[in-house]
Amino acid sequence: MSHIGLDLLLSRVQVGTLSLKNRMVMAPMTRSRAGDGDVATPLMAEYYSQRASAGLIVTEGSQVSAQGKGYLRTPGIFTSQQVAGWKQVTDAVHAQGGQIYLQLWHVGRLSHSLVQADGALPVAPSAIKADGEIYTAEGLKPYELPRALALDEIPGVIDDFRQAALNAKLAGFDGVEIHGANGYLIDQFLRDGTNQRTDAYGGSIENRARFLKEVVESVIEVFGASRVGVRLSPIFSYFSMSDSHPQATFDYTARMLSRYGLAYLHIVELGEGPFDFVELKRRFGGPYIANGGYSAERAGAAISQGTADLVAFGTPFLANPDLVERFRLGEALNAPDPATFYQGEEAGYTDYPTLPAQ
Repeated sequence: MSHIGLDLLLSRVQVGTLSLKNRMVMAPMTRSRAGDGDVATPLMAEYYSQRASAGLIVTEGSQVSAQGKGYLRTPGIFTSQQVAGWKQVTDAVHAQGGQIYLQLWHVGRLSHSLVQADGALPVAPSAIKADGEIYTAEGLKPYELPRALALDEIPGVIDDFRQAALNAKLAGFDGVEIHGANGYLIDQFLRDGTNQRTDAYGGSIENRARFLKEVVESVIEVFGASRVGVRLSPIFSYFSMSDSHPQATFDYTARMLSRYGLAYLHIVELGEGPFDFVELKRRFGGPYIANGGYSAERAGAAISQGTADLVAFGTPFLANPDLVERFRLGEALNAPDPATFYQGEEAGYTDYPTLPAQ
């Protein structure tokens, strides 16, 4: 890796009102370690604080409501107990000199009545079933046909994001990331493969982007735009996600988001089909976080070439608490253990080795 690329990757950068100590972001990763009541635990505080050398940590998705939950043992941000649980995490990260955003999450149709309160059906913009299966307390089950949100229900879901942002502020987070990617509710509204509404939230690109727009505006009311980021995944195709014109859809969305002065746009670049991510970055105009299997060398090159301002690393941070130091020294990385990604308590979570003290 060139010294120039590495130096840039490890250089300070201003993101909104935060001055970050490097351009390496710990990507949000579901780890399914939350405790009873979907509360963040002391073990989670240890996990995140171990990785506080990242320029910015973005937590795993945290459901904004009981309706927003899709997976077992994922942490919420809608009860006082959940706020207190997350406060342990932010305190631990800040004690290590780190900065941390909470990812606000509603899974939409990617849930199941066995996971929902009172056995309710999952909700979505339209009653279109996702392909695949979900893990429940009764084992793997096929995704169900979701219930389309009624027009008069949508303001309540948007308000759940606003309240979740208020709770994140109470829990001590430095900001929040709105999860608009990976086939979850906001992504379901954005793409015409999952949104076949004929009201103000469907049809045209402008209408399909309205839900995200209103969520962003509600969250900005709480944190201010400079502490709010948005994550999108234009060509993500798992869970039978699709769009007939992804470049047009996401170019419009990036331009729409550019008006707010957000902290950043976080883009998952993995997926199927050609896509001009440089154009997306240009239309947004603010700090751009690239995410998609980047190595240290590729990350440094992207920053050097101006195709990214920061780079998010997922699995490398999962398996290497001291990833920043390993990149700095050119040291080998620990191999991740996929068997413990979503289970194992301490195993495969807080027990990955760090380099010996220099």
